[in-house]
Amino acid sequence: MDSFRRDDLVFDVRDGGPPDGEPVVLLHGFPQDATAWDAVAADLHAAGLRTLAPDQRGYSPGARPRGRSAYRLRELTADVLALLDQAELGSAHVVGHDWGGIVAWALGAWHPERLRTLTALSVPHPAAMARAVLTSDQGLRSYYTALFQLPVLPERLLLAGDGEPLRRVLLRSDLPRAVCEHYVRRMREPGALAAALAWYRALPLDARDPVGTVRVPTLHLWSTRDAFLGRTATEGTRRFVDAPYRLEVLEGVTHWIPELAPERTAELVTAHVRARG
Repeated sequence: MDSFRRDDLVFDVRDGGPPDGEPVVLLHGFPQDATAWDAVAADLHAAGLRTLAPDQRGYSPGARPRGRSAYRLRELTADVLALLDQAELGSAHVVGHDWGGIVAWALGAWHPERLRTLTALSVPHPAAMARAVLTSDQGLRSYYTALFQLPVLPERLLLAGDGEPLRRVLLRSDLPRAVCEHYVRRMREPGALAAALAWYRALPLDARDPVGTVRVPTLHLWSTRDAFLGRTATEGTRRFVDAPYRLEVLEGVTHWIPELAPERTAELVTAHVRARG
């Protein structure tokens, strides 16, 4: 399976591992794509698991609708359900990082029957995040979400000089240069950055449709050097999960857990899948 469709949109998918292995869906964040999971997926395959890693809405060239309403969380979760349907999977283990983690949280709350387990990397439950914005330094850490609400300007700022500002931000957060260059190159594709930023611009619309309590066995990974997501929201997440829950803290790792700690991530995901599979 190298693609799937939803309506008139075509999504690219990296499908690997044993076809009869426990299925694990890997959801990337901003400004990544499915390649963020390559090293993690290789270890999951070695453990006998099948992985499906889509380039999500806005990141797949064939799935870049215009307008922020097309990027509401209900649309993003429906994309994953379409992937499961076309892969003929009634349910799967879902792992998400950054924005992919938000999609995973929403799936766990809205469609628990389709998830065998949930693993969220970096990002806390959205309700815990909202509380932390009011009670901690999380509002300062998330300043860019307000900037991204502006039309046109963020795209111009980030892609100025062949994407040098975006490149600098990624390099400063410890991503290897080759990975940075790949993500910058993808964001310079026509319409790609505007579509990726539409996920943020849809946030005011999503506020009227909150993510509720998750009732799926959950593993939550957070790294101590994450500049974007702090400890308060992370520690507040437990109250929004009515199921077995485990928080794993990765010391000394920045925000990019899939790229910088793939072996540990795969080890933890494999154990989580086997415990609940």
